Order: sequence, then C-alpha cells, then structure tokens
Amino acid sequence: MLDQIPFEIKLEIMKTLPVKSLLQFRSVSKTWKSLIDSPDFVARYTALQPQPQHLLVAELALDKYVFAIFPDDDTFPQQKLTFTTQKDDSTFPRLLNCLNLTVRHYRLVGSSHGLVCLYDGDHPQGRRGGHGSVTGMAILWNLSIRKAVGVIVPNLGEGMFWTVLGFGICGETMDPKIVKITYIIDKEEIDVESVSCIPWQVEVFTLSTGEWRIPYRNLPRKSIRFGYQPQVVVDGFLYWLATDKFNENGAYKSYSLIVSFDMTTEEFGEVNLPDNLALVLHTTNHVLQINKLRKTLVVIDQNQDVNESVMGLWMRVDGVFTKLFNLKVNTQHGLVWGFRKNGAPIVDTEDGFSRDLVVYEPSSKNMDGFWIHDIPSWAFVYPYVETLLLLDQPDLMVYNDV
Repeated sequence: MLDQIPFEIKLEIMKTLPVKSLLQFRSVSKTWKSLIDSPDFVARYTALQPQPQHLLVAELALDKYVFAIFPDDDTFPQQKLTFTTQKDDSTFPRLLNCLNLTVRHYRLVGSSHGLVCLYDGDHPQGRRGGHGSVTGMAILWNLSIRKAVGVIVPNLGEGMFWTVLGFGICGETMDPKIVKITYIIDKEEIDVESVSCIPWQVEVFTLSTGEWRIPYRNLPRKSIRFGYQPQVVVDGFLYWLATDKFNENGAYKSYSLIVSFDMTTEEFGEVNLPDNLALVLHTTNHVLQINKLRKTLVVIDQNQDVNESVMGLWMRVDGVFTKLFNLKVNTQHGLVWGFRKNGAPIVDTEDGFSRDLVVYEPSSKNMDGFWIHDIPSWAFVYPYVETLLLLDQPDLMVYNDV
C-alpha cells in the first residue's frame, strides 16, 4: 500500500509529522535520509510548524544550567522533559562543554523556532592577538535533535566596549542569524572622542553562509545604549530595550526606547514608548522589561516596593501600546519572564530562601507555582516548538570566520 502512494504525497505527509518520527524515518532508506536532511526540507518543515505548543524554561546558575520543556496544555506542569547539566546529562551536546560557566561571561541570548543561543564572551578557543582583544563563542542548540554548532564571535574585549548579541530565524528563508552590536560604554573616565575606532560596529552571521558580514543600511544611532536584558523575538523581528539622551534646557536627560532589527531586510528601526514609560528609567525601585505574548510585543512597567512589586503590562497593537492590566506580587523582586499561550504571565518571585516561577491568572488573580530554582540564578521562559534546524550540520561544527 505504501509503495502505491506517490512520493510527492509522502513528502507532504512527512512535513506534518513530529521530529521524533522524522528522525526514525531517516533509517528507512538513503533516499529518505537525503530528503529529510536536505536544507530545503528542513526550511519548509520549519516554516509549516504551528504556533508553539510548549514552554521552555531555562535556568542559569553559577556553575550549571537546566532546561525543561513543558507541554502548554491541560497537563501543565505535570509533564516535562528536563536536561540538567552537560556534566550530568548525556543528552547535552559535547560542544556545550566548551562554554565557560561564569556569571561574568556566560549568557543566554535567546530562543527562536526551537533553537537556543548561548554565548560565552571570553572563550579561550577564540582568543586572538592584540591588546585587550578576545573573541567569544556562540552556540546554537537544537534540543529536539540534540545537536549544536559553534560560532566564533569577534569581540573588541572589555573596558570601554560592550557587545550585545541578538539571535533569531529569518522568516523568509528559515536561516538562523546572529546579530553582534559593539559600542563604546559611557564612562566618565573614557574620552569617547579620543577613541580612534568606530563607536558602532554591527555584524551579522548567517548560518547558511557560515560568515560574518557588515549590514549597510539603517544602523542604530551612536547615542543609543543597550540594556542588560535579553532580547525578544517577535514575528521575524529582534527587539532590545535601550536608552538615549535628549537636551532639555541645556541639560541632557535619558529616556527609554526599543531598538528593532528586521531579520529579513536586516534594517534597524526604533519603537517609541509612551511618555509615562519612556521617561521611567531603571532605578533601584523601577524596572522596565520587554517580552512577547504570542506574536505581540509586550512592555512590563514594574514599580518595586519594600514589600511588593506592582507591574503594569502593556501590549503593542497596530503600533500603539495599550495597558492590559496591573499585576501585584508580594515580593520586592518579582519579574515577568514569559507567558503561557492563554496569556497568563509567568512571574519569578523570591521570598529570601527560594525563587519560584508562578503562573498568574488575571481573571482569578491566583498564582500557582510550578518551578523552584537556585539562588542565585536566573530563570527564563520561552515559547517552544520542535524543529529540524541544524539537522544538516556536521557534528561539533565550529564556524571560525573572524
């Protein structure tokens, strides 16, 4: 019966199957393996995937990282698949052993279309000559197929420079891209005008070419400074929370804005915030965050008190930010790190002895805990979907085009 089905129909059926089944079908024949491994099939399969049906929780502690995948359905949070650390879990790709697990250099850049991007800003393998000049390593990891590739990241080093990374998938080609932005830090002891290098240095790495290159259109303004928060990927765009300055009666004041990067056209843009958000900067008692709810950019305006945090959630619709609701948490350090697909925020809370991830239900205002993580550590939450991306990549591949 199977032999009587035209191959074109088999192909269409295969595009709807889960990743685990496709990995098994690669053993059927050389023809099937060649088809499933082909970049064209991988790109088409990725483009056809439905909205994320899982949540990925990533915890970064001082000397380990933990990833857990939860089905975002009625079984949440009872069912989950957990990866512990690269030392304890054989499911971790060996390439991840190259990362330097220190708070100073190790970062989780983001997650997009089932891939996770990790970054070690002081990677020994990538060091090169020159005073204060080092290179880092970014690792793209597909948890579904347990494969990873490394990318050496050219870096100007520390001191007067800061490097910001972005990661996402081009919606048109399904090609993974890494964006690197290096700029001069505003410090009183640094005379920016005396620095001979160009303050802004933007480069884009595309996995299909394996090379870094410099985009030439609509680069960010040199006065913009990026925050320390992770990026957000929404519908083919990267977003970073940033600050800029304006002159008011001879005095410079700072304001917040959002910098965007189109993964297809590779153009930068700016998203303006309402005045009541733009003029509230990060202080000991006030924090701005960005996140996404389904396919929409969200801003969280958080006012921290000694005993509680009050967070206002704003959604961007048709270019305008509209307030959804306020959220109160009985802890000073509550942060929103993600959303379930039904719109319920996932909040990181701390009581002094432990840190919990809880789901806040806006209708009932109940909070249900589902994850306890280490202190000190960070726990990030991303929508997650299985993918075949990286299937065609050689094992332990490291791109070193610097």
